[in-house]
Amino acid sequence: MKFKTSSVILILIFVNVLSQTADDAKLTLERIFYSRDFASERLGRVQWFENGDSYTKLEWNGKYQQIVKYEAATGDTSVIIKSERLIPKNETEPLKINDYSFSDDLKLLLIFTNSQRVWRTNTRGDYWVLNLENWDLKKLGGNTIPSSLMFATFSPDKKFVAYVNKNNLYVENLSNGTINQLTTDGSETIINGTFDWVYEEELSLQNGFRWSPDSRQIAYWQLDASGVGNFNLINNTDSIYSQIIPVQYPKAGTQNSACRVGVINLENKETKWINIPGDSRNNYIARMEWAESSNELLIQQLNRLQNHNYVYIADSKTGKADNIYTELDENAWVEVVDDIKWFKGGKYFTWLSDQNGWNQIYLISRDGKEIKNIINENFDVIEISGIDQKNNLIYYIASPNNPTQKYLYKKSIFGNEKSVLITPIENTGTNNYNISTNFKWAIHNYSTINDPGKSEIITLPNHKTIRILATNENVRTNLRKLDINPVEFFTIKIDNTTSLDAYKILPPNFDENKKYPVLFYVYGEPGSQTVVDGWSRSFLWHQMLAQDGFIIISIDNRGTPAPKGKDFRKSIYKKIGVISSYDQAEAAKQILSWKFVDKEKVGVWGWSGGGSMTLNMLFRYPEIFKFGVSVAPVTDLRFYDTIYEERYMGLPSINAEEYRNSSPITFTNQFEGKLLLIHGTGDDNVHYQNSEKLINELIKYNKQFSFLPYPNRTHGIYEGENTTIHLYNAMTNFILSNK
Repeated sequence: MKFKTSSVILILIFVNVLSQTADDAKLTLERIFYSRDFASERLGRVQWFENGDSYTKLEWNGKYQQIVKYEAATGDTSVIIKSERLIPKNETEPLKINDYSFSDDLKLLLIFTNSQRVWRTNTRGDYWVLNLENWDLKKLGGNTIPSSLMFATFSPDKKFVAYVNKNNLYVENLSNGTINQLTTDGSETIINGTFDWVYEEELSLQNGFRWSPDSRQIAYWQLDASGVGNFNLINNTDSIYSQIIPVQYPKAGTQNSACRVGVINLENKETKWINIPGDSRNNYIARMEWAESSNELLIQQLNRLQNHNYVYIADSKTGKADNIYTELDENAWVEVVDDIKWFKGGKYFTWLSDQNGWNQIYLISRDGKEIKNIINENFDVIEISGIDQKNNLIYYIASPNNPTQKYLYKKSIFGNEKSVLITPIENTGTNNYNISTNFKWAIHNYSTINDPGKSEIITLPNHKTIRILATNENVRTNLRKLDINPVEFFTIKIDNTTSLDAYKILPPNFDENKKYPVLFYVYGEPGSQTVVDGWSRSFLWHQMLAQDGFIIISIDNRGTPAPKGKDFRKSIYKKIGVISSYDQAEAAKQILSWKFVDKEKVGVWGWSGGGSMTLNMLFRYPEIFKFGVSVAPVTDLRFYDTIYEERYMGLPSINAEEYRNSSPITFTNQFEGKLLLIHGTGDDNVHYQNSEKLINELIKYNKQFSFLPYPNRTHGIYEGENTTIHLYNAMTNFILSNK
């Protein structure tokens, strides 16, 4: 009897172990999106102190937040802002910090809390100032309604804070609380100190004012959105009657907001407008900063076609603007330049340009007459990581030999020697750096597509590891238990001059003598690469599909921002959707020649621009692609915004045929396969209109399809309980039904 009982117990334990092992080996949507099994350790936002030898982080102490200081060299920590210091008068709970910043002298702390989303991010909220000498905590804005202030910023002399409220600019005196309203014409159409939808989305502009170095002036953008078309979003679910939500949204070829820059004197509150040539509705003031002086501004103005970037030095007192330099490309578009740094007392500034065929860093004199290529090597600079003005060194990210990866380099700004690789050669993959202000230290984050990597403190320039901050060993342990194959990178040559980077995921227990269905994952537009050797938890969904028998393929076609030179990136000018889908199809033809691929079971999926690409591939190449999932697609390029679409396609009034040929809706009649179309009805970015217009075309041509609308969800389709799991379940079920 005892023997039998023991046997039963042993059997149950054995079965349970097998079950746990099987569960550990299998991916599920719940494990991918809801569990911590594959969530890499996050350091959170790190802010370096001015001395560069220490940094701060926002951390939780039980249920409350505190700000902790870390010494870079030793790792010693100290709580410099305890949670009890964050309790307002007559309150019992500390403020919940969304963001914070210290004054340069470390005597004041500016706290952003109670934030609300405006467009893409939370930029409206409440601001408080904590005096770090007497611990006095004061709310800014006087009696303004909660969550109404935007972009509060200390003046350089730490005596004032400027902010935006209801499209007007204000300055508050920190010593006595006096609030001065600097602009009075702010309204739904006159926007001071911030931006409309399209400027934020496509030019990455949010905070629209800049303190002068002497704290006596503020330069600011003003937009006049009168005449810009309203696109009405409809909310059918939050009340018994529909609610109309108008969004000022200039669609391709329509009227933009007028834009100008003014400089307001804090003493007399008078604005001096900068006299920049050109129609203010058909040019964009894309960047504006003080030019290492309280008397002059450096302004970048794009023409409407965005193939000219005019650089002006503007006098803040007279409003006179001199065009010192123009970046132009008559055959494509040009980019705006961020993080401009000045050298030699304001005599030179840095500039990024692909004028020689590669994205390089240049040094331009203040009068624009001297231009020097600092890098002068045949590869693309991906981004600038930091500029050490004391030692005249520039640190940047590049990958001369592998466009899927990122490495840190340094280069002397005034010397002629070659760039020096800083990242150790064994760290193949994606390397990102947060460099200290004194350029002695950096927080180094490293990963590959198959490994979550690690975070560490290193020294510069020798890249010596001082301390490991995150190992991600828990994720790595869970990955090792999975029954998956590693992602493999490869290249496909589609003609004599064009090679495309790609990756593939093979199913577990892959047998080349069997036939497998294939799913392509695409984006394919200038905004993003998909073939990147860096960790992302979301790619595990592709591994889950591979566990169900699919081969997963992703390819970066021409037109994506892969660091492969100007010609590769800009060859899609006026041909978005045409060249990109052609490249994908040509690559797919080679993949379909693999003996283990089932040619009748080839699918594609993508989101946003990738949703558009999915439709282009299904509609233009129905002989190759048999089914697809298109999420939030642009179906007719005329339905998207001015800045993005005109940058890559020109004006629809001039290039009507190019717009037609690049829009997937044009080729609906050629569709022969199966389609799952998904869209959020509250999408303020790619409007639900796109899917509705496509649906009408599908009906017109008697094309059967599946459609899944998500009420009131935005472009990311994540709002509401259980939305993400529901969405991925729907996509998974559709894909597996075509297996």
